[in-house]
Amino acid sequence: MTTARRPGRRPGNPGTRAAVLSAARAAFAERGFDGATIRAIATAAGVDPALVHHYFGSKDKLFLAAVEAPVDPEQLLPQVLAAGPDRLGESVVGMLLRVWDGPARPAGLALVRSAVGNEWTARLLREFLVSQVLRRVVGTLDLPPAEAEARGALVASQLIGVVMTRYVLEVEPLASAPAEELVAALAPTVQRYLTGEVALPGRRA
Repeated sequence: MTTARRPGRRPGNPGTRAAVLSAARAAFAERGFDGATIRAIATAAGVDPALVHHYFGSKDKLFLAAVEAPVDPEQLLPQVLAAGPDRLGESVVGMLLRVWDGPARPAGLALVRSAVGNEWTARLLREFLVSQVLRRVVGTLDLPPAEAEARGALVASQLIGVVMTRYVLEVEPLASAPAEELVAALAPTVQRYLTGEVALPGRRA
């Protein structure tokens, strides 16, 4: 006797995880982190939502796997945010340099280089930076949504610029400068973007 299998569902085999990741990448790239749902991703992959939770645990973990993120922000941000609002710029820049000067650099470089030439990867990288990092950092400052978004975008411009000049293009003296020198040089600008007086983009008088 054979047991009837639910139509449209995949069994738990090695191909199932790959199917979920493929569906997740498409969903996150098309609808962003907030717009994509576990249920919709499971439907696209032909599996039960419970199986997605079984493999990945949560939407955040699924997103990190889909992006192939080199680090998990949940493991880094508590220490960053503990510095308090007045030292947030210094803490954020320090975190960036610790990550990129460490073992995660090869995976990070692969992700950034892929994003430069691939629109979907660029969307995923943007969602990672915005939803997993910047939103959590700026969210500690109790700002109106539009102002938080603008300040986060300014911070992103600085952080991405550091990654491109120091690690991708290797522009000197940034490429070989000690991390503490870069923190001293860059943190005041990032701090101003976060809490200081700045002409915010997207705002008309």
